[in-house]
Amino acid sequence: MAGLSSKLAEIHSTGYGWKQGLDLTRNVYSAVLNYSAGLLRYTTDFFIPYLIATRYFQEVEFSRAPGRPPVGNLIDYLGLLEQNMELARRGFQGAVESITYYVELELSGLPEALYKCFWGMDARDIGAIAKRQSELMALAVHTYPQAIRNIESEYGFHFEQGEHPLVEETDRFKLYQVMPSKAGTTVHNGAKPVLIIPPYVLGANILGFLPGEERSYAHCFANQGIPTYIRILKDIQQTEALQIMTGEDDARDTAHFCDTLRRRHNKPVTLNGYCQGGYNALCNLLSGRLDGLVDAFITCVSPMDGTRSKGLADFLKRLPPVFNDLAYGTKTLANGHRVADGTLMGWVYKLKSIESESPLAVFFRDLMMLSLQKSEAAVISKTAAALNYWLTYERTDLPLEITRISHAAYNTPIDADGTLPVKLFGSKLNLKRIQEKHIPWLICYGTGDDLVEKETALAPLDWVAAEVTPFPKGHVAIATSWSHPLSACALHTRFGDDRRRGPVRFHLDLDVALDEGLSQETPTV
Repeated sequence: MAGLSSKLAEIHSTGYGWKQGLDLTRNVYSAVLNYSAGLLRYTTDFFIPYLIATRYFQEVEFSRAPGRPPVGNLIDYLGLLEQNMELARRGFQGAVESITYYVELELSGLPEALYKCFWGMDARDIGAIAKRQSELMALAVHTYPQAIRNIESEYGFHFEQGEHPLVEETDRFKLYQVMPSKAGTTVHNGAKPVLIIPPYVLGANILGFLPGEERSYAHCFANQGIPTYIRILKDIQQTEALQIMTGEDDARDTAHFCDTLRRRHNKPVTLNGYCQGGYNALCNLLSGRLDGLVDAFITCVSPMDGTRSKGLADFLKRLPPVFNDLAYGTKTLANGHRVADGTLMGWVYKLKSIESESPLAVFFRDLMMLSLQKSEAAVISKTAAALNYWLTYERTDLPLEITRISHAAYNTPIDADGTLPVKLFGSKLNLKRIQEKHIPWLICYGTGDDLVEKETALAPLDWVAAEVTPFPKGHVAIATSWSHPLSACALHTRFGDDRRRGPVRFHLDLDVALDEGLSQETPTV
């Protein structure tokens, strides 16, 4: 009896009584419940596209496989199995690494806390860990998703509000003028206009990221008084002309918009393509349809020769050739038109980077990001929320013929004489035409971009001279981090040891040279 009294006194001396024990139980239960809910949500987000891909695969194979030799089918399926096993291995490895980093960051004191709890009768440390994990899991599963949904009103252009006037439209596109977000800025109508061509897959809103926070690629131009325009896709679900659109339609509509701007401002247009939009803009430029309308070209993180990609091109090369076909990512609309499934296209990029994009890896990466906050007074950064809003909600289906152009660019290299692997209007497209027309070209790329690597973006330099500006960070950093006017690589400035020009600075200097009749700077390769 004396021994029991002594042990109870020892427990009491730790300051950890029944209330704390109940708190510990509640926190552990809450953490496990929220962890399970979070893991289920992240897994579901990843596997829904997988189920879509499986259905497309079955539909295509039911119609094609019987016509192929059985031995050939077996070899192809074994190759596909090998690819899937490799993806599973890489995904598992990436998940283990993410979990390991999280444990080192958050749970390094857990073994000692458990020891104290079970042997030293001191449960305060394990109680603190349980409370911390409960709060962190709740932050990831409830607070963070709500912050992502809440950012919708601040993210992107919101053309429906009428702030940016509709200038022109075709059967497939609308042309909007992007008005300044900075109070007191006047647009100089006599200045040289810029037309921004967004990517099809990623959407336009990433280029109007957070205007209220001065993080918007398009507003960087507009806030300098530049007449700034952006080409916006109509709703593909409701627009038949867009569903059956071809590369030639893209070129015609771009020429129509450039002609409108040329007449509106009495100056030729600077054509500016971002990501995939840069490759489509290049094709349009090389077709000759923009002659006399466009006199300068800017591309940002644009895949010019996808076969040089270390990621996506290598991923496609490992696929058995029979499965490297757009049919496996194509869906049929109610009216019978076939389009490329935008959700599935985005998922392919996740597969390419499966080490960092598997459900477990993404879940624990988000947990590590949130763990840097004090969860009891957490403030989710608007940048993180907006990026995740874009990744979650900004996907659209693509015209099949436009998708074929990108598919060709990632499977067939630029020819030895500079000819692209696609044609427009029945004619070849050769890079040397840029030089022949004396069109200054600025190529911007991200030094940490694992989607459009440096080699992919700079491929044209093998045939033409162009000015090159590297930006730190990844694929969308130019549109997010560096679009802030006070950032280290602000787009309207020169920066770095070699004073490279941002795209806005490049355009402003072109306008000055046009007014003064001066020759352009010699390109820096």
